[in-house]
Amino acid sequence: MSCIFCNIMREKFLFSNEHFYVIDDKYPVAKGHLLVIPFRHFEDFFAIEAEEMLALRDAILHSKSILEAKYAPEAYNIGMNCGHHAGQSVFHFHVHIIPRYKNDRKKGGIQKTISGLREYLEELI
Repeated sequence: MSCIFCNIMREKFLFSNEHFYVIDDKYPVAKGHLLVIPFRHFEDFFAIEAEEMLALRDAILHSKSILEAKYAPEAYNIGMNCGHHAGQSVFHFHVHIIPRYKNDRKKGGIQKTISGLREYLEELI
């Protein structure tokens, strides 16, 4: 299997638990943009198992703690793309944790961040 998320070096992990690990996004749309990725390869959110759901919450909360300590953002976008037509380009489930700041140029929630996500996705393709 040729999956970029199945082959991430553990040295890049900012946090991990039994089911997930957290890394810096290679193409951040905001300072501190993180990815939460499962060790188990599955395509999207709809394939997550109940036990993994609790571990995902734990990983997201740890991600928030990491970001608060390092960047002190004022808000967050938490997002996932499920399926090609939703913008998913890596078909190994992952969650974007995007810290937001008071003077952030991209206002208006995730809709205004899409241009940055498009650039990110184009880099991956």
